[in-house]
Amino acid sequence: MWPRPESLGYSVYLTSFERQREELEALAGSGAPVFLSLHISEEFSQDYCRRAEEACRWLKDRDYRILADISTKTVAQFGQPDLIRLAERLGIWALRVDYGFTTEEIAALAAHIPVVVNASTTSPEDAARIAAAGPLVMAMHNFYPRPETGLDDSFFLESTKALQAAGLKVLAFIPGDGELRGPIHEGLPTLERHRGLPPSVCFSDLAVRLGVDGIFVGDPGISSRERARIRRFCREGVLEIPARLASEAEWLYGQVFTNRPDAPSWLIRFAESREYSCFGRQVEPGRCLPRTRGSITVDNHGYGRYSGEVQLIRADLPADSRVNVVGQVETPWLLLADCVRRGEQFVLTRD
Repeated sequence: MWPRPESLGYSVYLTSFERQREELEALAGSGAPVFLSLHISEEFSQDYCRRAEEACRWLKDRDYRILADISTKTVAQFGQPDLIRLAERLGIWALRVDYGFTTEEIAALAAHIPVVVNASTTSPEDAARIAAAGPLVMAMHNFYPRPETGLDDSFFLESTKALQAAGLKVLAFIPGDGELRGPIHEGLPTLERHRGLPPSVCFSDLAVRLGVDGIFVGDPGISSRERARIRRFCREGVLEIPARLASEAEWLYGQVFTNRPDAPSWLIRFAESREYSCFGRQVEPGRCLPRTRGSITVDNHGYGRYSGEVQLIRADLPADSRVNVVGQVETPWLLLADCVRRGEQFVLTRD
């Protein structure tokens, strides 16, 4: 079993907090982390400090861990002598510090409270110095509201690995699928490739393929169905993959399968499929089509004792008279095919 984030983190915005309360109330007591920025200029008003304090109190009373994004102006704005006093007043679990703070200042904070640095701008050398100063130091990648400005996989992976090697936990954002934050309303992902994809797909990709330690949904809204998929993955290690199956293959829905530990990279082998296959031992040839990425197949009797084995294809393969195509994982779920590691469990579902 590879390490996975314990739960999904949420983002809270004062301008949408009243609408978010109902969803957050349902998740109270989970101990989930919440990202809250205390320096969004469009949220400022005469009663800003009061509203922020009330939101923090409400979240803390429900066992949420508040990760607050702060600036050098935040302390003065709230009338506190220093950040530690501010964190105590607001019930903040961790402080995300970015522009305006020196490495020495951040290291001094880390000795008293968990701190989060900017994953995209902090050098591995500075990260290591800060990590040595406190018990819990993290790095968080930004989210990117404007299309085409999100990070590419190469830079993301390079910076994440360097920071983890320096001793930091690395955090990132996925987009929501409910209310999307304005003014652009096109999602708040860290990776550009995740824009517009279902949250559970992005979560699994960050956790499995890219090895992130903690994941937050950047937008205010995420559907209950997507939350349930992510929760099952975190708690049980079972990855849900929505798929379209032919009538004779519908028995595959809801069955928990294991990818064989010796499966090649270009396909997933359903380890249990031949043991309790409802196809029977004499699967007749049919729909022996080209096996495009995302195809779900079953070996027919042309493969002898392999008849009944089910596979999920990760790279295009040619048609084979011994292999029937019985289903398809379609866009936007295809990326999940890359998130099933050898020896790990998954289940096909109706979307």
